[in-house]
Amino acid sequence: MKAVVLVAGKGTRMEPLTSDCPKVMLKVANKPILEHILNSAIEAGIEGFIFITGYLEEQIKAHFGDGSKWEVSIEYVQQKEQLGTANAIGYARGHVEGAFLVLNGDMLIEQEDLKALVSREEEAVICVKEVENPSDFGVLETENDKVVRIIEKPKNPPTNLANAGIYLFRESIFDFIDKTQPSVRRELEITDSIQMLINSGAPVGYSSLEGRWIDIGYPWDLLKANEHLLKDLKGSCEGTVEPYAIIKGEVSIGKGSLIRSGSYIEGPVVIGENCDIGPNCFIRPSTAIDNHIRIGNAVEVKNTIILEDTHVGHLSYVGDSVIGHHCNFGAGTKVANLRHDGKNIKVMLRGRILDSGRRKLGVIMGDDVHTGINTSINIGVVMHKGRATLPGEVVKH
Repeated sequence: MKAVVLVAGKGTRMEPLTSDCPKVMLKVANKPILEHILNSAIEAGIEGFIFITGYLEEQIKAHFGDGSKWEVSIEYVQQKEQLGTANAIGYARGHVEGAFLVLNGDMLIEQEDLKALVSREEEAVICVKEVENPSDFGVLETENDKVVRIIEKPKNPPTNLANAGIYLFRESIFDFIDKTQPSVRRELEITDSIQMLINSGAPVGYSSLEGRWIDIGYPWDLLKANEHLLKDLKGSCEGTVEPYAIIKGEVSIGKGSLIRSGSYIEGPVVIGENCDIGPNCFIRPSTAIDNHIRIGNAVEVKNTIILEDTHVGHLSYVGDSVIGHHCNFGAGTKVANLRHDGKNIKVMLRGRILDSGRRKLGVIMGDDVHTGINTSINIGVVMHKGRATLPGEVVKH
């Protein structure tokens, strides 16, 4: 069986992290989001993939190639104009036969849930997750274990079964995609195509997700995904650990990395290749340090993703943050990550103030940001690509 994976979008809600990187190529636990999805699908028995690409597709192709590294086949089909999910899935016509899966490139799912899905025999199957707030989702109305209606964000939801955006289809879905009309959002919605399939009398079932389902829609969702994935980390060391450095718990250290004397690393922590850590620094749990990272003397890092080629200068603190590529922390840069009143931290994204749902959240830092010495960064700040601060500057917004 093949899987169609939707990876065309830029991920505008993830800006500034997606200024020069497709959303699906952002790393959690030191691997691109899309690679985690690929691995789960392979473990579930999927042998062929069709990536529906668009934004900066060359980065996806360069990383995954033809799939031979994973002993699977990968085809690429470019979605020339992004007109909705039904339009994207329609590009898979001629590349699949019989039953096939549709996965989103920004949703993490357990292999066991995918295994349960591939064994189903209905004309279509929708993955669902039981949620406490179904009014925020597309909700399924069911009867005798079949789906009879899909309702988008209903005021009075008939069930708590939220559409998880993962599907099993057969080639018949393409006929209904052809008949799908633009929605009020001016997009071709796959849920409208499925509703027409249901109305035709075809059996459409649903499959409840029992394991992890993480929809990575906002930058802070990367931290949630990172925390979950690192729970499964197994410690290993391919680098060098100097005397008097302490490694506690599950810590993975990549080739060419040096952990200097006096460093204290408390897992789960993953450290990539050719990193220079310490001396006398404190790396706390749920931290992912990418390749070619420098963590200086007397630095503390906690529950943070640091992407490639970034330097965190001595006497700095960063917690509950996502740090982009090629950034440089001047000595003494401090990141705040907790409100005094303990309430959820709000973030300004694209002109809107959003509740992150997190009590602790530091900075979302785009690529190539440089901070002057003794910079202080307030909670929930978004720093755009190329931003620089003066020595002693306080970044409040």
